[in-house]
Formats: sequence, C-alpha cells, structure tokens
Amino acid sequence: MKFSEIKQLIKVVEQSDIGEIEIVEEGSRIRISKNSSMKQPSVVTYSEASNPPQVTMETLPVNEGVVPGSPVPAGEEAAENLDKVSSPMVGTFYRAPAPDADPYVEVGDHVKVGQTLCIIEAMKLMNEIQSELGGTVKKILVENAQPVEYDQVLFLIEKD
Repeated sequence: MKFSEIKQLIKVVEQSDIGEIEIVEEGSRIRISKNSSMKQPSVVTYSEASNPPQVTMETLPVNEGVVPGSPVPAGEEAAENLDKVSSPMVGTFYRAPAPDADPYVEVGDHVKVGQTLCIIEAMKLMNEIQSELGGTVKKILVENAQPVEYDQVLFLIEKD
C-alpha cells in the first residue's frame, strides 16, 4: 500500500465515527485506530510478513488549538491577507536542517516562492516544505521537533 493511500485512510478515520480499521493486503497489515476522547488516529502500524519489524507512530497531538481543517486561531482570522501553510503529511516538524543550524525562517522574515520553510520527517525521509507564495512570516504554529498531522497549519504568511 502506498503512503498516499495510508494518509487517505487516516483522514477517513479522523472524519468518521470509525474507531479502528485494519487492512491485510499482500503480506502487509495496516491498523489505524483512534482514541475516542481525542477523535484522531492514535496508532498506525505497518508490518510485512517477510519482515517482522514494525513501525509505530503514536498519538499526534494538536498544537495551539489548531486542528486540521479548522479555522486559524482566534484573533488571526481578521487579517484577510494571511495564508495558511499546512503540513502535506504526518511526521515530525523541524525548523532547521540540523540541530546546530539556524532555522530556515523566523517570524518577520520575508519568504519567496519556492523557499524552504521547514522539514517534515516522515518514515525516515526528510521532506523540505517550500513556500507556495511570497510574503512575510507572521506566525509559526509548531515547535521544533514536534509531531504534526496531515493538513495541520504550520505557518501563517502575510501575502505581498
């Protein structure tokens, strides 16, 4: 099963009353379940019959009240020219390319289209997230090295 298909399954579980789903396909097993009090996936497990080790991602907390698909935090929605930059995947958010390096962007920095904003590590792959618009970074909504969900708002950028 492709990673994009797994992301779609996670989204379906998040948006439905389904508590748990398990799929066995071609020697693979994928189980997605959510904690009923949190209404979000809590464990994703992938294993292959020929390769016993398993990869598990634990509960992905929501930072600063930002829920995927939700409006911008209170007080921010008044500025019509603020755009949200959301996470294209589930993973770990990193502001810099290395622990001892400077962050890609800070609040107040001007960014250009295609400029790297952060890295999201997913399944041991480092994915550079690039700006799709030019503008000024107004708010960074995620702390360094924190888990993020698919479609979670990461940055607020004021358009040029």
